[in-house]
Amino acid sequence: MKTIFAVFGDPIEHSLSPIMHNSAFEKLGMDCVYHAFRVKREQLCDALFGAKAMGFGGVNLTVPLKVEALKTVDADSLAIRIGAVNTVDFKDGIRGYNTDGIGAKRALADSGVEVAGAKVLVVGAGGAARAICFQFASEGADVTIANRTEKRALELAHDVSSVGKAHGTGVVNLKDLIKEADILVNSTTLGMYPNTFESIATADQMHSELTVFDIVYNPLETRLLKEAKTAGATTVNGLMMFIHQGAESFKIWKGLEPPVDVMKKAVMEALSK
Repeated sequence: MKTIFAVFGDPIEHSLSPIMHNSAFEKLGMDCVYHAFRVKREQLCDALFGAKAMGFGGVNLTVPLKVEALKTVDADSLAIRIGAVNTVDFKDGIRGYNTDGIGAKRALADSGVEVAGAKVLVVGAGGAARAICFQFASEGADVTIANRTEKRALELAHDVSSVGKAHGTGVVNLKDLIKEADILVNSTTLGMYPNTFESIATADQMHSELTVFDIVYNPLETRLLKEAKTAGATTVNGLMMFIHQGAESFKIWKGLEPPVDVMKKAVMEALSK
């Protein structure tokens, strides 16, 4: 009988995690299958215990479940410090992990962008933002978090300051913040399919020395990245963060290095359709 893996989220229709992980299972000849399930925040606890009871191998969590999961899972120290979980393993109870931060770091590294010493502006303060801010601050970046609800940005900055430099603010002065930044990160869902017309910033707010990293991967080139290209900025899409965080999840579940090139090819083909 096949071992089931899954991604839980709401919305979930956009997710390419099934295509990515199923390509890896097929390549390695594993009797496993990966599905996507729509799970509301208030249903997460029941869904995780149900998945455990039904013999699932593991699950990924996406918006809006990453922070909510801490109420249910036995999280490792990194996920607790970040305050968000994106990977759940069922081999020994219901264990929670976070692979988003390392995925973001490796995505920038793939494009030759160094985090250490950079002034990083992260827009958003959700689960993915928490992982990215903790990772980048611990790597030596000076991180500013800008969020529509300023209180959440200030709270996150306070938490992140335990590992490095972090500041919180609202988005009223976003244009000025971008001028001072070396790296701009969109950790919100703005620009994600089907709302592809949305963007956190426009070309006139950016500069040519800026690196713009959008963690959205569907579409591959968001409006934000198109605006960044117009401004002459370096652009990094969300594809490789998605691939790298997925590869780390795979290693947690299976204890094996996954075929990253195969996973990337499968996602690229899906996005091209």
